[in-house]
Amino acid sequence: MKRAEFTILESTAVPLPLANIDTDQIIPARFLSATGREGFGNNLFRDWRYDADGNPVPGFVLNRPEFRGEILIAGSNFGCGSSREHAVWAITGHDFRAVVSDSFADIFMNNALNNGLLTVTVTPEFLAQLTGLITSKPETIVRVDLPGQVITVPGSGLQAGFPVNPFRKECLIKGLDNIDYLLSMKEDIMAFEKNRQA
Repeated sequence: MKRAEFTILESTAVPLPLANIDTDQIIPARFLSATGREGFGNNLFRDWRYDADGNPVPGFVLNRPEFRGEILIAGSNFGCGSSREHAVWAITGHDFRAVVSDSFADIFMNNALNNGLLTVTVTPEFLAQLTGLITSKPETIVRVDLPGQVITVPGSGLQAGFPVNPFRKECLIKGLDNIDYLLSMKEDIMAFEKNRQA
């Protein structure tokens, strides 16, 4: 399906500096019965955001009005645990477009990039500096430049490059999923097949 193109994202960010956040914490298993992708964002970090009676937990970062934005700043080994794609749907359903960490679980990273969520891998030192800055100044703007593969905090001197799979990068920039990408190459594929048969 056609997605929003991802080139340069400038946004405030939400800090959640906890290591080993697993997919069951991102979206608890009891919410996985739905067949569509809609509504998962409402239950992102459900057991941390709400108490047993369904009331918002005041101290949790997603319930604090000063923290908003399209960038989630996470701790190490983000997205470990089960391979559920629903974890990515919950994050994008809450309008996050990028997650920054110093390490991601491999399956989560693949699921994220397949679903239009950019994973930005930085050094532990950069992550600590960024987390500290966002925590102390929630109004801070973070700039994620996907074509240039650089994340910066304008005016702070804080900057780092990040790796990304070239194919996934192209799909994100063009707003394409796997099927759309193949369809965009239809004429080239047909020409190749025609020449091969000849």
